[in-house]
Amino acid sequence: MLEKLFQLRAHNTTVRTEILAGLTTFLTMAYILFVNPSMLAATGMDQGAVFVATCLAAAIGSSLMGLLANYPIALAPGMGLNAFFTYTVVLTMGYTWQVGLGAVFLSGVLFFLLSAFKVREWIINSVPLPLRAGIGAGIGLFLAIIALKNAGIVVDHPATLVGLGDLGAGGPLLACLGFFLIAALAYRRITGAVMIGILAVTALSILLGLSELQGVVSAPPSLMPTLLELDIMGALDIGLVSVIFAFLFVDLFDTSGTLIGVSQRAGLVDKNGHMPRLGRALLADSTATMAGAALGTSTTTSYVESAAGIGAGGRTGLTACVVALLFLLSLFFSPLASSVPAYATAPALMFVAVLMLSSLASIDWNDLAVAAPVSIAALAMPLTFSIANGIAFGFIAWTAIHLLAGRWRELSPAMWVLSALFVVKLALF
Repeated sequence: MLEKLFQLRAHNTTVRTEILAGLTTFLTMAYILFVNPSMLAATGMDQGAVFVATCLAAAIGSSLMGLLANYPIALAPGMGLNAFFTYTVVLTMGYTWQVGLGAVFLSGVLFFLLSAFKVREWIINSVPLPLRAGIGAGIGLFLAIIALKNAGIVVDHPATLVGLGDLGAGGPLLACLGFFLIAALAYRRITGAVMIGILAVTALSILLGLSELQGVVSAPPSLMPTLLELDIMGALDIGLVSVIFAFLFVDLFDTSGTLIGVSQRAGLVDKNGHMPRLGRALLADSTATMAGAALGTSTTTSYVESAAGIGAGGRTGLTACVVALLFLLSLFFSPLASSVPAYATAPALMFVAVLMLSSLASIDWNDLAVAAPVSIAALAMPLTFSIANGIAFGFIAWTAIHLLAGRWRELSPAMWVLSALFVVKLALF
């Protein structure tokens, strides 16, 4: 049955190799089980229900990717988008988390339609690669400032907006230690470095009396507090158009980049560099986003950590299905997830930020028509505390600078249209 489903011989792999690859991928991305419930709970959502929704969304997305597209790529609620959901849509813009879930669901519907009607290639090809890199780096900076705030390393200041927190307190010290540990383990290529760092800080926090262990294993919490609580009609508010677009835009480019990059590393692309079954993979991703919103979590997306499983030999969808099974088994570890303090997950956010900032290496900093709008997009996200604002400023700056520099021929029709819409949005809403 497994041979028929996943074509193991054709991909020169075995069941044992695929299982080990799935375990490797799971260990590298399991930190989301601790980070996502903690982050979304800040909106007022039930943390136990979000934990269950996170497990189920990851299991649904990974199994769909494995069974429909036969790719060794796992999915789970995405970093960056969960922060945008919490700190911008709910805590800054003032929308309820139910409306936020409605916006996530609508972005998943749009993603599904773009994938089904093959419009995605036109959108992806219309946005310059450097601007995409700047947006990715901006999301990294956005995660970084959230990490520093959650750790208590950066605090608000009436004169300078931000200032240094009390580094003599236990939380900031443990957060720093956790980040150093994660970075060192990752440098040594230790599987599960991020999860090890989170658990190590949590253990030290409990031993020092800074937090309490709620338990390790129990029956899964109830999903009812978030199940089907999304408010789709509320998400149709005109002020949320840019939010829906931000969810869609980031998920579209993040997923496409992850799929192509990971598949190239696994040797799963054809001689022209194209991914066979790309449409199925994107349909799996968009379906997982809709399912996740219905269950009670932010956007579900493909994880670049899947490269770890591919490095361990994973070549088929069986790897992704093993990850899905492990996320289902994780349902019974909710007490452990609720025992993790915010300063224990902050190092994971900071580490992901470091990885995302690496995209700036591809920028031609000698070309100011490129470097300036990329910098604006990246800096606007943390400083306005909004991914949507960063995207808007980046598009407007790219179009305006290229126009004034006499390089308007390089602008695609989509850039003109989207930049004009962003100007209207920032001016009126």
